[in-house]
This record gives sequence, C-alpha cells and structure tokens, in this order.
Amino acid sequence: MASRARVRAPELVGAGGWLNTGGKELKLADLRGKCVVLDFWTFCCINCLHVLDELRELEEDHRDTVVIVGVHSPKFVHEADHQAVVDAVARYEVHHPVLDDPALATWKQYAVRAWPTLVVIDPEGYVVAQHAGEGHAHAIARLVAELEAEHEAKGTLRRGDGPYVAPEPSTENLKFPGKAVRLPNGHFLVADSGHHSLVELAEDGETVVRRIGDGQRGLVDGASPRFSEPQGLALLPEGHEYDVVVADTVNHALRGVRLAEDGVSVTTLAGTGRQWWQGSATEGPAREVDLSSPWDVAWFDGKVWIAMAGVHQLWAYDPAAGTVGVAAGTTNEGLVDGPAAEAWFAQPSGLAVSADGQKLWVADSETSALRFVSRETMTVETAVGTGLFDFGHRDGSADQALFQHPLGVTVLPDGSVAVSDTYNHALRRFDPASGEVTTLATDLREPSGAVLVDGDIVVVESARHRLTRLRLPEEAVRVESVAHRTQRAATEVAPGALRLDVVFEAPSGQKLDERYGPSTRLLVSATPPELLVSGAGADSDLSRELVLSDRITEGVLHVSAMAASCDDDPEIEFPACHVHQQDWGVPVKLVADGARRLPLVLAGME
Repeated sequence: MASRARVRAPELVGAGGWLNTGGKELKLADLRGKCVVLDFWTFCCINCLHVLDELRELEEDHRDTVVIVGVHSPKFVHEADHQAVVDAVARYEVHHPVLDDPALATWKQYAVRAWPTLVVIDPEGYVVAQHAGEGHAHAIARLVAELEAEHEAKGTLRRGDGPYVAPEPSTENLKFPGKAVRLPNGHFLVADSGHHSLVELAEDGETVVRRIGDGQRGLVDGASPRFSEPQGLALLPEGHEYDVVVADTVNHALRGVRLAEDGVSVTTLAGTGRQWWQGSATEGPAREVDLSSPWDVAWFDGKVWIAMAGVHQLWAYDPAAGTVGVAAGTTNEGLVDGPAAEAWFAQPSGLAVSADGQKLWVADSETSALRFVSRETMTVETAVGTGLFDFGHRDGSADQALFQHPLGVTVLPDGSVAVSDTYNHALRRFDPASGEVTTLATDLREPSGAVLVDGDIVVVESARHRLTRLRLPEEAVRVESVAHRTQRAATEVAPGALRLDVVFEAPSGQKLDERYGPSTRLLVSATPPELLVSGAGADSDLSRELVLSDRITEGVLHVSAMAASCDDDPEIEFPACHVHQQDWGVPVKLVADGARRLPLVLAGME
C-alpha cells in the first residue's frame, strides 16, 4: 500500500450536537480501530443526496469495520436549524451518526471547500484520503479493503457494531410527502416520498383510499409496484395508456400509473435505474437512456417535461415516440438565461404550466429563483432571483425580491404564480402583470408543492407530513424583509494572476482514461462575469492561469471539473471505468495580500 502523509484527523465538533447516536456525543477516540468516512453534506444539495445513496452499499458490506459519520454543513439559513437537520436525516433514511455543525466548525478544521466532500480516516486516527463530489464510492471501497488488510495485520483494526442508534419509526399516514395532484374524481394523489409509495387520499385530504407501493425501496412494475423516494406527479391528457407520470427520483426513472377502481398498474416509461453521468447518452429510446434524480414533471408542448435536478437541466419525454432527451440546460450549475440549449439551471425542482400553455414555470431551487421557458421562443428567462448565493424572504419588486430554496410552483386562476418557498416555510406569489412578489401564507413547514381546489389552495407541508388547505387571501400577508448570503467564508485572493489547480489523483489501481481523447475537463466562469479578466471557458487541463480584475472587491468563481479513470491492469479484458466530477462555487474576496494559488481537491491522497 502506498505511503501516506501522517496527518492527525481534527476532532469532530458542532454546536448542533449528534443525531443517530442515542444522545451520545461522539469523539474520534470512540471510533479508534475503525475505518471512518466523514461525509460533509447539506440536505439541499442533490450531489450530497447522490452520495448518501452511493454510501449505502459500503455501509452494508463493511458494517463491522467502517463507521460513516455525516457532518451536516449548511449552505442556507434554514439548514442551520437543528429540527430541519433532524427532519432531513429521517427523510433521507440516513443510517449512520450525523454531527450537526451549523457554524461550519468541523468543515473549516478539515479545510473543506465543496459539498459533498468525503474524508477517510484510518483506524489509528489519521487522514488518508479526501474526495470532492460524487462517484467515489468505488475508490473508497477499494481503499477500505486495503486499510482493513493493513490494520488487521497490525492488530489495530477493531471489528464489531458501530455507534449508530436507530430512531423511533414514523407512524404517520404520510412521511415527508413530495408533491400532489388532484384527480378527476376529486381525490388527491400524493407522492409519499418517505414511504417510497403513492397514496390516494379522499377529498378531505386526510382519509387514505389506497396506497400504491409497499413502503420498501425498489424499481418494480405491475400491480404490486415499488418506488424510491418519488417526488413529482403529472396528470396526462386523455388518450394515453396511463393516467399519471411519476418522477421516481432515487430510481432515476419516470413511471406511468394507470388508475382503476379495481386496481392499479405501474410501468417504467423512461430511465434504466442507473444515474446519468457525463459521457452518457443525452437522448434516445426512453428505456435505454440514464436519468439523474428527476424531481418534477409537467405536460408541456405535447411532451412530459422533467425537472432533472441531478444534472441541472430540463429534459422531455415524448410518449408517442417513446424517446427522452435534453430540452434545456448545459449541466453547468448556475443562473444563466438565454436560448434553452445554453441556459444554466441549479437543481430545478418544481414545474407548472401557464393557463395558455405558453410558459413552463420552473422553481430553480439552488439559485432560489423563479424562472420560465417560453414555448414560442424556446428561451429561458428569470422572473425572480439573482444566483447561487443570494437568498432570503423579501417581498416587493421582482428585481429585489428573494426566496429561499423553493421546490414548487402552482399557477393561480389570475395567471400569477404561487411559489412553495420551502426553506422560508412560506407560500409566496409572483404577479407577472405587476412584477411584484408578495407573501400568501407563513408558518408552513417546508412546503414542497400545492394544488388548486375550488378557490382554495392545498399545500403539501412536507415536514409536517400532511396536506394543508388554505383560503387564497385577497390581500397578501406582510412579513419583515430578510436577506442572506451563503455563510461560507470567502477565500481571500489577490487581484491579478491567480493559479487554479484542481488536484486529481486516480484511485489506487486506476489510471486516467486517455483512450478516446482527453480524460479531464475544466470549466471556469465567474459572478459577476467582470471578475475574470481572462481564464474563463472550457479546456482539458486541470490547471489554469486566471487573471482577476482589480476593480471588483468580491464575487464567486464557478469551477466545474471532470476526470475519467479506468482499471490499470492489462490483464483485465473489460476494465471498469469511472467518472469523477464536481462543481464548486468559491466565494472570493479580493485583497492585496491574498493568495495567488487556489487548489481544489477533486480526488486524491493527503
């Protein structure tokens, strides 16, 4: 095994305390003898949710030697609320200890720069690896096997149960529901995400008529189907083989549901069950193309449009042709308007179609923005929102108004748009005619969607596990304005020349895959664009000389890196290959004595 620098792991500290430990406060000394994987995550981040799923197999296969510790490191103000972290740990079925670190104390101790980041600590308490982004579970599994062998031989490996203590199970009819639609019979169909199922509720929004799914994760069609954290739902026009399309989020699939009085039938319409990665097909027969965390669906322009949160795009499924493909977005994360093929999104999570069918409204959650696609021009425009790092609860003109990680949109009878302003626990309204944003209701708990019913609006209160019916007020609720920026500290850099180095070392036993050309890609941009005098754009080199303006005092560098590696063994006929990718938004403050080199770790040993 290659020698590594002996860097002692800093202690784990967080003002929010520990979850999933039965109330016990853990110290690194308690974990001595185990291989420890720290997962720095935040629950708004789709890449972080992907990593949670990637780690499940590692967690199961090495249960007696590996302890995964989640270090929850918030981006949004709401994510620093302890109860919100408790809810998120339950919502995403996190089966390992979690440290709630609202002030980013442990994040800073480990010099983490991006969500998600994985840090591996050996059984003697030394840091041996760090990986930013998703797609690293295979490399960590290989490293863990090496650590197990090494420390078994040294007598420093301790086998046995870890410190995880399971919480009490939920007894609610709904568990963190995602979105809902109203059926022609007046009932509601709800994506019961936490129970991996759909639930049909009576007109009262409470009485369970039937459940579709048995509560277990799975990708199973037929009369006894299984789902995995379904979210969005869309009713289809008459004449299709199914009544509702479901965004089956963690299965990376679209499912079609035929509802009948005597039973249901579920069919997988699009997706393979595998997550889409860079280099995969972006169009083709729907059942042969990988998807990535579809979060919502809507019938628009004769197709089912998909909020593909996992790759920051909108896709479209054509039921007549049986095909699926990209409709808008580049996979780059950010807020850029323009032609659909050139626009940037950031975890689009809610869709709704205007009454005239000419606009597709989009809740673009990570930019805290309300945006729309024009059917006539096929361009993307932003109605409310400024970017990845500005958010809050502020009403008023659209150019000043702020949301906080909205997940749902609903078109109202007057043509305005209700926004499920999830992290503000509020229902907001944008009026395109006046350009004003107002607040309709507060004191909701993580609203994720809403449905119109006879002049009322029924809100999916995800963290209260229920539907809540509200009268649409004639006058908006008034709230005190609050504005925020991401609390992560800015990196001080000097104006002028700045060397950007993305550090990547292929995992043990692998090498860069150069068979079909360059195996790496680096894309750089900035907010505001004037921050970068030169160095913006795409290239294959993971290092680049940037020049920063001396007229800008602060901004954000957007860096997207990708590297492909394959098994480095000529005896392997069909080597396994993996894509490592990560997007960074690095807040920077320009000062005369600031750094002139910015290193970002994609994957490598410390």
